[in-house]
Amino acid sequence: MSLRRSFLSSKISHRSFRLSKSFKEFKSPDTQISFNYNNKEEIETAEKGNECNKEQQNGFVGKSGSWAGLLPELLGEIIQRVEVSEEQWPQRQNVVACGCVCKQWRKVTKDVVEKASVNPQAAKITFPSCLKKPGPWESPRQCLIKRDKKNATFYLYLALSPSFMDEGKFLLAARRYRNGTHIEYIISLDASDISQGSNAYVGKLRSDFLGTNFSIYDSQPPHSGAQPSSSRAGRRFASKQISPQVPAGNFEIGQVSYKFNLLKSRGPRRMACSLKCQMSEEMAVDKSQVNLRMKKPESSNVGYTVLKNKAPRWHEHLECWCLNFHGRVTVASVKNFQLVATIDQSQPSGKGDEETVLLQFGKVGGDTFTMDYMQPLSAFQAFAICLTSFGTKLACE
Repeated sequence: MSLRRSFLSSKISHRSFRLSKSFKEFKSPDTQISFNYNNKEEIETAEKGNECNKEQQNGFVGKSGSWAGLLPELLGEIIQRVEVSEEQWPQRQNVVACGCVCKQWRKVTKDVVEKASVNPQAAKITFPSCLKKPGPWESPRQCLIKRDKKNATFYLYLALSPSFMDEGKFLLAARRYRNGTHIEYIISLDASDISQGSNAYVGKLRSDFLGTNFSIYDSQPPHSGAQPSSSRAGRRFASKQISPQVPAGNFEIGQVSYKFNLLKSRGPRRMACSLKCQMSEEMAVDKSQVNLRMKKPESSNVGYTVLKNKAPRWHEHLECWCLNFHGRVTVASVKNFQLVATIDQSQPSGKGDEETVLLQFGKVGGDTFTMDYMQPLSAFQAFAICLTSFGTKLACE
């Protein structure tokens, strides 16, 4: 009896040791990396970063040769030089690799990238959060949208060369779903996992019954104090709340509407957009100073931008409506458009420049389209606006 009791006690202690060990491994914060990788090189870099973290925890890395032991000032200087030198993809992946070395490197890299993104002339895409930051100021950022008709899926790529045939750097993916009488486009960071329950979910686009009015929803609050949409259409999950860290509702950040063409007059579609866009750094500073003088709580650096499509001109010889896309559009289509700002609160005067094109979209192949956008629009907002152009709109054509 005593032998049996000792055997059972030793077995129970052995199992409890295995459970406690597995629980510690599960609790380790270094087992997850919050970046997305789209090619083999980035995945290998991430794996090397995980190995470095494990060796550092187990004490296998020597004190003299440990990269994690660098002084914060020296580490910040190194990563800042890498950030400045690697401006374009695929060289930009070296900045992402710096964030995969260990926790300290990841924190310093994110700080360096966020400080560099404040400059409107140096708006670069590095991490997924950059897709919701305003685009460049002086020249538009050139992207490609590729459509998969069979699966009703759309892919957004960052153009790495002037050629329309190059794949480019993958940014976002969207899939069209029918939800009752409405159409929804779910936008995700992962092309293989496009759903509202996915960790890669970033937002959605929802149309009305006629497909002429659209609402753009963001998965994250666009500014501090933002409230999620209370309507059923803006709800992300069926339940009210599944986790304190995950909001159950989406946040409405814009609307797109197409005007009816009841007389069936010839011409392109007429559209208007109202968006919540981040202000420039100068405007945000001025606004905060005004709020301090008035003794009011500081509001967010978010302004409303109203866009409308640029009116084309009729070409007598070609007998068609024409817009100057500067070689970025090669196929005539009713989907092609250019948007200019009529009201832009990110500007000092509050008025938009109706000659400067902030977003242009056009066809270059059977299922290939170009998308060029500028500040104050982000890649996510521009992609959502372009998705509204797909689909037949009988009442607007």
